[in-house]
Amino acid sequence: MGPPHPPGPERSAAWRRWFADEARAERPDLATLCLLIGAEADGALDEAGMDAAQIELDRLAGELPFRPGGPQAWATALAEHLGGRCGFRGSAGDYQRLESSLLHEVLRRRRGLPILLSVVWMEVARRAGAHVYGVALPGHFVVGFGPPARHPTTDPQGASRSTEFEEQVLADPFDGGRVMTGPDAELLVAGATGAPLDPSMLTPADPLDVVLRILNNIRAWAAARPERGDVALWAVDLSLLLPSHPARLRYDRAQLLVQHGDFLAGATELDAYADIVAPVDEPAADRVRQQARAARAMLN
Repeated sequence: MGPPHPPGPERSAAWRRWFADEARAERPDLATLCLLIGAEADGALDEAGMDAAQIELDRLAGELPFRPGGPQAWATALAEHLGGRCGFRGSAGDYQRLESSLLHEVLRRRRGLPILLSVVWMEVARRAGAHVYGVALPGHFVVGFGPPARHPTTDPQGASRSTEFEEQVLADPFDGGRVMTGPDAELLVAGATGAPLDPSMLTPADPLDVVLRILNNIRAWAAARPERGDVALWAVDLSLLLPSHPARLRYDRAQLLVQHGDFLAGATELDAYADIVAPVDEPAADRVRQQARAARAMLN
């Protein structure tokens, strides 16, 4: 079975309007935004399917037998419930599937990428009453319970310590919710960056940053499959609907349009991006304008 395919233009436009409105809400709902990404990816997903996914998250939260207590107890309870009894986790093969980035499919398959499994953990734990948040470690998304770690301080004897690190507990949903130790997080960061863990990496991730990271993962999946440029294009389009996004996305969208043979629209996007770049880097803007002229020349 191949990956899902996007809906028709009319339904897609409706999902995008909803996505833009939700992204600009005072408190954007992470599950709703993730499900709208799924609806843009999968033409078979409708509002009833999105409601069913929300109900499933409610059901999973309701199956937690009690409010465990502190951060360690919450992390352990979620690991036993979601990772143990329910079987949510990931594997290397999940990186090869678009479905691993779609919340409704992750709930169905109980498999996914670290960030989508973390969304499941966060949404279930939040519904159950936990203080939970995403932690965007470089290269591997995890969840945090309890107060976020503060920057290290130095006690009167000169020993370095972290004032609240003991109260923050990290869990890795990709590994079934395994509760992580401080060295575990340090090894993850060192493996991804070659640099030591910085306390700033342990701060809660903003929901819209989580959404942008999911869309970036989808674009990376599509980039490895040139025949699925349609997926890369809608992922860029949704990213551009977020209130804050990298200006470079306009250039990426232009390149995708040109690759799809929409040379005029691509050239228009290139010119728009050149206007953004010009105040800070005029030579770079000139190069982009040259690309726009080359795209228009392909119309002849």
